[in-house]
Amino acid sequence: MFSTIAEAQAWARSQGVDRLDAQLLLAHLFTVDRAWLVTHDDQVLSEAQRQTFASQVSERTQDVPLAYLLGEKEFHGLRLQVSPAVLVPRPDTETLVNWALEILQTLPSEPAPRVVDLGTGSGAIALAIKHGAPHISMQMADVSPDALAVASANARRLGLDVAAHLGSWWQALPTGQIFDLVLSNPPYIAGGDPHLPALRHEPTLALTPGGDGLSSLQTIVDGAPGRMRPGAWLLLEHGYDQAEPVAAMLARAGFEAIANRRDLGDQPRVTGGRYPR
Repeated sequence: MFSTIAEAQAWARSQGVDRLDAQLLLAHLFTVDRAWLVTHDDQVLSEAQRQTFASQVSERTQDVPLAYLLGEKEFHGLRLQVSPAVLVPRPDTETLVNWALEILQTLPSEPAPRVVDLGTGSGAIALAIKHGAPHISMQMADVSPDALAVASANARRLGLDVAAHLGSWWQALPTGQIFDLVLSNPPYIAGGDPHLPALRHEPTLALTPGGDGLSSLQTIVDGAPGRMRPGAWLLLEHGYDQAEPVAAMLARAGFEAIANRRDLGDQPRVTGGRYPR
């Protein structure tokens, strides 16, 4: 099949795996960087390495996300551990993080602003915001015990103090807690979306609530008024074609200053509003 790094890369290409993915898998296998691979492409793989690489290439051809095979993904400058229990963090979600950090810069630092990430998954949003604004009181919640375990492990490994709560949306949080900033990247893909089959290796619960994809967003908006300080912000990631219905939800719930931010592909990706003062 193959013996050396160069042969392994060529074989992976012949199986339909692109060059970068093959290099990243090999670099992870040898615990080296990609530059090392170039200067050591005559290095012979052990039998165990050959078997592992062949298995990973096979999985990659079946659309298993590269992040699951590597066990990690970079997000907003942080290297996060990921598993099939959580969605792979997407660069477009950094739009939500950046907007949140901008808002936090406008809030008084004392008392510490209270922030929560609902449906945290790997903890990507919560941890990126806590890393960018260490003074805040950050919390994260998820209905999946496995996902929350991944998020909590990431928090410990990164040394970030983020409280974790198990449960569905607002029900996960201690009674009576109110927040200065609420964030969520909930499942929003419509149940019949043709893109879902390509995402079959990621947790369906985190991808789609079924139907038109808006039910989780609606649940978050409906529960927000009793959980937000006057002047607090609610920011929601959503599908490229859901900005208008999400803005309408926020308006019906009494939010003001409703606005939208676009992602890296210039698609409307995050809609937010401020609770009345």
